[in-house]
Amino acid sequence: MNELYAIGDVARRTGLSVSAVRYYADAGVVTPAASTPAGHRLYDVSAIARLELVRTLRELDAGLDEIRRVLVGEATLRELATTHLALLARQEARLHSRRAVLSAILRQDSTAEQVTLMHKLVGMPDEERDRLIDEFWTEVSTGWEPPERMVEWWRAARPELPEHPTAAQLEAWIELAEMVRDTEARQAVRHELYEVCTTGAGPLMTSSPMLDSLEAATPIGQAAMDAAREQVPPDSPRGREIADRWIGWLTGIFATPDSPGMPDTPEFRIQTADHMLVGAEWDRTPPEPEGPLDRYMALVTAVNNAPPERFPFEWLAAALRASALPAR
Repeated sequence: MNELYAIGDVARRTGLSVSAVRYYADAGVVTPAASTPAGHRLYDVSAIARLELVRTLRELDAGLDEIRRVLVGEATLRELATTHLALLARQEARLHSRRAVLSAILRQDSTAEQVTLMHKLVGMPDEERDRLIDEFWTEVSTGWEPPERMVEWWRAARPELPEHPTAAQLEAWIELAEMVRDTEARQAVRHELYEVCTTGAGPLMTSSPMLDSLEAATPIGQAAMDAAREQVPPDSPRGREIADRWIGWLTGIFATPDSPGMPDTPEFRIQTADHMLVGAEWDRTPPEPEGPLDRYMALVTAVNNAPPERFPFEWLAAALRASALPAR
């Protein structure tokens, strides 16, 4: 025969109050197993276990109807958990959005109109974000003739908010969206890029042959990053092969039909390795973003929460030094 417990004992065992135990009984969620002649409610072990489950589910914000369906077998705990997990995800997204807007308000002392705009920016669908970025680059590249390939590279750096962004990603998106909508910011980026591309070494660096050379370096640089990530020894055959490809690219940059370019010598390889170490030092302590384009790129990185993979300057320097020696 199952032992029966008075409502006070049940309350102590489940951590519920006596009034809560009565409430769940009156609501038909967990009814007592029996009653005394005086009308006092008695509960068995099964009822106590169900009350403990009720308490847990209520702490997870489950409703009484949902709990009742689980207890009578009309729904499983897995189904209930799936429903509430989706609900929590939506609540979390709303909280992140509110936090982002509030942080932006504190940062720039926003007006009521700006707050309304920021709220719209947070909820902007993907296609509208893409359109906003495309409009920005269309205006930045209008009125002068930057190389089409460079415009494609600029456009490729674009924000992509995940389905469930963090508050930091949303804050970065708000600032970025305000920047690309701002007329002065667009003009500043246009002026910066125009100066970079048309003055000093700009015309040479943006010429078709140079852009061809830069594109040719991409797979070699990727091979170096892959090897460094895989911890390939720089003095291995694979390391030498990558060093040879890098030097072949470097010595051929300024080659012309009348000039073979720079000679490939052990001294040149060591000199190039030294330059790589300078690049490594710069990469560890890069200068603070100064121009509007730097800020744009920094915000895109923050929105995407995916910093670009660092170039393996030190690994390539070691591979270049090893390749300056005779092959073993």
